[in-house]
Amino acid sequence: MIKIFKYLKNSIGSVLLIILLLFVQAWLDLTLPEYTSKIINVGVQQKGIETAAIEKIGQKTLDKLTLFMNQADKEYIENNYQKSSTYKEEDIYKLLDTANKEKVADILEEPMTIVSFVSNNKENNDFLKNIPEGYDIYQFMEVMPAENKNILLKEIKKKFTDYPDTIIEQAAINFIADEYERININIDKIQINYIIKVGIIMILIAVGCMITGLITVFVGSRMAAKLGKTIREKVFTKVVGFSKNEMKTFGPASLITRTTNDVQQVQMVIVFLFRVVFYAPIIGIGGVMKALRTNSAMTYIIGLAVLAILLVVLILFAIAMPKFTKIQKLIDKLNLVTREILSGLPVIRAFSNEKHEEERFEDANRKLTKVNIFVNRTMSFMMPVMMLIMNLVCLTIVYKGAVGVDNGSMQVGDILAYIQYTMQIIMAFLMISMMSIMLPRANVSAKRILEVLQTNNTIMNKEVVKEFKKEERGKVEFKNVSFRYPDADYDVLTDINLVANPGETTAFIGSTGSGKSTLINLIPRFYDVTGGEIIVDGINIKDVDIKKLRDKIGFVPQKGILFTGSISENIKYGNSKITNKDVDLALKISQAEEFVNKLDKKKEYQISQGGTNVSGGQKQRLSIARAIAKNPDIYIFDDSFSALDFKTDAKLRKELKTITKDKTVLIVAQRISTILNADKIVVLHEGEIVGIGKHKELLENCQVYKEIALSQLSKEELENA
Repeated sequence: MIKIFKYLKNSIGSVLLIILLLFVQAWLDLTLPEYTSKIINVGVQQKGIETAAIEKIGQKTLDKLTLFMNQADKEYIENNYQKSSTYKEEDIYKLLDTANKEKVADILEEPMTIVSFVSNNKENNDFLKNIPEGYDIYQFMEVMPAENKNILLKEIKKKFTDYPDTIIEQAAINFIADEYERININIDKIQINYIIKVGIIMILIAVGCMITGLITVFVGSRMAAKLGKTIREKVFTKVVGFSKNEMKTFGPASLITRTTNDVQQVQMVIVFLFRVVFYAPIIGIGGVMKALRTNSAMTYIIGLAVLAILLVVLILFAIAMPKFTKIQKLIDKLNLVTREILSGLPVIRAFSNEKHEEERFEDANRKLTKVNIFVNRTMSFMMPVMMLIMNLVCLTIVYKGAVGVDNGSMQVGDILAYIQYTMQIIMAFLMISMMSIMLPRANVSAKRILEVLQTNNTIMNKEVVKEFKKEERGKVEFKNVSFRYPDADYDVLTDINLVANPGETTAFIGSTGSGKSTLINLIPRFYDVTGGEIIVDGINIKDVDIKKLRDKIGFVPQKGILFTGSISENIKYGNSKITNKDVDLALKISQAEEFVNKLDKKKEYQISQGGTNVSGGQKQRLSIARAIAKNPDIYIFDDSFSALDFKTDAKLRKELKTITKDKTVLIVAQRISTILNADKIVVLHEGEIVGIGKHKELLENCQVYKEIALSQLSKEELENA
């Protein structure tokens, strides 16, 4: 799968943008629980009062607080508060600089707690029992010598050393709320304004998350689509360059699956990979850091949850992974069976074998379904197990948090924030675990794609190619040519020596399996010889550019192949520069003119896929017209007249002679009548040449040819031929 990423090199900008957006989205996601906590802790419990840095305070209260400060703190507080108004004959002081809030809060927290504690627990305070009658602690501390005052302060502060910070903070906040009520400040308004402010911030964060998420999905989808396009192009380009050896190795059905289904799997995973797999570690690590800052004592809960999730994922992954490989192979098999059945429907119906083919398809379909059901059942365990882990984690956090709230070490909002952080961490691993369903299959698909892309073509151009010799234009020569199919145990062609000159018609005949088609398939390098060499225009065909070699050849295969489009477009397929006059001439010579002129749109008549709307003979004639229109130096007809009647065959060959006077014509035929007038007839038997000559010479000198001839024509017909 990793090797597929090299095809993303043109999308590096998109990759970097996605990663940046994921960090931004993760930061926004991890910020939301903080504000949720603030809504509960500050907005609800603290009535909108954020810190102990009181905004306004009465003179009497300020005097009380300064009694419990050292001289430096007292001076700092007095310098940061200024008289702003008067309320009920009492001066009101306002905090001057909000930038110093944090330090002011640190100084005021403890004195506020002490004053609150003293006011609410007068009967139980040990340090108040020595105060003379008629005095309260504030009056007593005002007249107390500085040295004694410092000793008393130390004793008082010792009482609060064991108190959790949250209790001291809450005591200070309650003190401020009481003070605001005393000096007639609307606490409800402060609370509502704070909740609205935090709520607006949370809405903006949520909108930011949505926008970054949408942009990430858009960029990721676009990038994955471009990757799919690139891979399909590369696979198709690679397959187009395959020789028949590679095509046989993979098979058309498998190559179609690899170009479509496998690329689709990879494309789909790339979208989720950047959106989920890259995002999960960012949100997971960020969530752990935030959770540690909230309450480090419960970190072990997250650790246990993560370990449990990883264990589940690994077990399911180990069970399902081998099955994903099997699924792709079964899809190949299903495609192969489907393709065979659909292409062979006429034969199936002719032999009334529909039931057998239905059973064959059902067998392939059943095997694929069985494996898919197994994989789906296995992976269906994942979500319930994950939800069980998540719910157990929530219960554990709530229990531990309740204990923390009870002893004052934690606030309710912090519990909620911790649960959210934990859920984000677990969800990150859950997302990765969900990807584990897709990744194995995509990994298999990626391997299958790379298998095609990394296959070395057996037929390729050399680094330095030669040019054809113009003085030997059209000459084809076989020198000691032998050929053996890959993995075969014997040669199908042995020691072939032959010269086909321009202006001559060289015909090949022999029994089925004698190597006729194989021999002429070697000329355009559909296969490469395994021994000897083939020389065209005086140069070994392995030393020239393959495209230039094939440009010299007009090839008509055994099975006429037409492409979707008009008849004119099909005939111009070999050379787009062909004029309409050339098309008309090609149709006339190939004996296709008559039936084409009867069609609705004549040359513009649309051929359906595979040429199914024309007959076999018409298809063959149009294939011949395509080769003629190309006007090559070498014509190769691989049993291309078999679907023609004798009359059409004779007319076609007669017309063909008018344009091939200086061309090399190679004909493979089964019918003696097709090659009777050939300049040279080559007789093949079990991969060897057993006779070369004209018709009458071979009748006298070649037993194999004589047997073939007599099997088709009578002695009288042969003598009069």
